[in-house]
Amino acid sequence: MLATKIHSAWEKRSSLSPKEWEELRPFLDQCLQMLDTGQARIAEKTDATWYITEYLKKAVLLYIAAQSARVFQDGAAPCWDKVPLKTTGWTNKHFQSAEFRMCPGAIVRYGAYIAPSVVVMPSFINMGAFIDTGTLIDSWATIGSCAQVGKQCHISEGAALGGVLEPVQGLPVIVEDHCFIGGRAGIFEGVRICEGAVIAAGVVLNASTRIIDRSTGQHTYGTVPPYAVVVPGAYETAPGIHISCAVIVKTVDAKTRAKTSINALLRPQEEL
Repeated sequence: MLATKIHSAWEKRSSLSPKEWEELRPFLDQCLQMLDTGQARIAEKTDATWYITEYLKKAVLLYIAAQSARVFQDGAAPCWDKVPLKTTGWTNKHFQSAEFRMCPGAIVRYGAYIAPSVVVMPSFINMGAFIDTGTLIDSWATIGSCAQVGKQCHISEGAALGGVLEPVQGLPVIVEDHCFIGGRAGIFEGVRICEGAVIAAGVVLNASTRIIDRSTGQHTYGTVPPYAVVVPGAYETAPGIHISCAVIVKTVDAKTRAKTSINALLRPQEEL
């Protein structure tokens, strides 16, 4: 019933009356609460394939449209927004229950799920995002709307995972388990980083970025294969003209894994 209600409202969103918007609010609140607590997520993997939960993306967009901007007071920094922060009003009890660590300066909007043992340094995580257990979101990283980040990942300082709300049928940026995203790297437009991959500092990937496997010469787009090590590159399209690309230089080995592993001391399980 919930999905049907959201789909129906989406189809006539431009003509909804004030009364219809008001009647829709409890359903939108339910969707956002499900996303915020991890009961549901924007995209899920089944049999190696990722599927979008389209009604939840629609619910996020409708939720924003249904709200009026107002002041949210978070510590000493008030903001003027339509969406509250995830941890506004939280006490020791809330954080102890959630079991993630959040450092001063971190901004997490309501509707983003942060799993136990995650460490959130001063960074920004937008609504609809999903951050799985044991992951480190490093300083000044940006996790865009609906981005999906797996277990035991390291999103390094200044890295950006782009938000994808529209088109509603489009997959968001996906970073699977045990991945490393290097400093100032950027992953956009629904690009998928498969399990165990290492993205070097400064790599920028969008849907049209060419990904070249150095060992085979194969050119692909949109997906980095499992355990690939990717560095910035360029290819020549005409004499003297080069276009940026990403180059798979090898697969992850013990040496690479040692360089990119996350210090377990950052995420003690019992004492946050």
